[in-house]
Amino acid sequence: MRTIGVDLAAGVPGTALAEIHWGAGTARLARLEVGVEDAAIVASVGDDGWLGLDCPLGWPDAFVDFVQAHHSGSEPALGAVDGGADWRRGLVYRRTDVAVRERIGRWPLSVSTDRLGVTALRGAGLLRRLADAGFPVDRAGQGRLFEVYPGGALRIWGFDTTRYRVDATRRAMLLETLGERAPWFHVGPFASLATTSADAFDALIAALATRAAAVGLFLRPGPEDLDVARREGWVVLPEGELEGLIGAGSSPGAREHFAAVVEDEGGAP
Repeated sequence: MRTIGVDLAAGVPGTALAEIHWGAGTARLARLEVGVEDAAIVASVGDDGWLGLDCPLGWPDAFVDFVQAHHSGSEPALGAVDGGADWRRGLVYRRTDVAVRERIGRWPLSVSTDRLGVTALRGAGLLRRLADAGFPVDRAGQGRLFEVYPGGALRIWGFDTTRYRVDATRRAMLLETLGERAPWFHVGPFASLATTSADAFDALIAALATRAAAVGLFLRPGPEDLDVARREGWVVLPEGELEGLIGAGSSPGAREHFAAVVEDEGGAP
């Protein structure tokens, strides 16, 4: 199995890609680079890659409806425009953002009111390029594409994420702890880049989180959320411990999940 994690930025210089190759009892970081273009991301997936994007894959339904209504001067589906904090919350956060807060105790950045929206615009273009290349795009995490959240994954796995995005020393400590907890994961010559670049580090964690998603170890959207998730996107947060990733692919549930995805794409498991 190959998992590809991408820390997507609005521009190429801040975009990083990590690729992990998974084998029997071992995992190896085969690629880690910063300054990645869309074409390189699309090419990295191939016929067997599982892709995790650290980028919102959509906007809140209520926000989209409000912008359309405001633009045309009509009444939005939410009813009268209040403008207050409580009214705005439904426009600011997606259904999956609410689920993330319930799980890790903090709100992710808002795709509709934060600069993150600029990255999401690039992400929308990337999704189109992936689809045009024949890669199945399902924003709800039902195929080989997942919206991942590296910081959230680290917290669930029990790591202290304080200032890791702005402090290379903190990233070095996290990488050391990662090596102690997952001796089967070989970073190889990429340790220096993962330490010096926060984008590269997040791409590495995104590729690990994609493994959890690929073998079905994440909380899927329920029937009441699935249609919304296919428009707004769904953040994949790992279920279980980091240490369980290496043996996860051999579990019956993981095999069933993998076989179902391959069958949906018209292949053979």
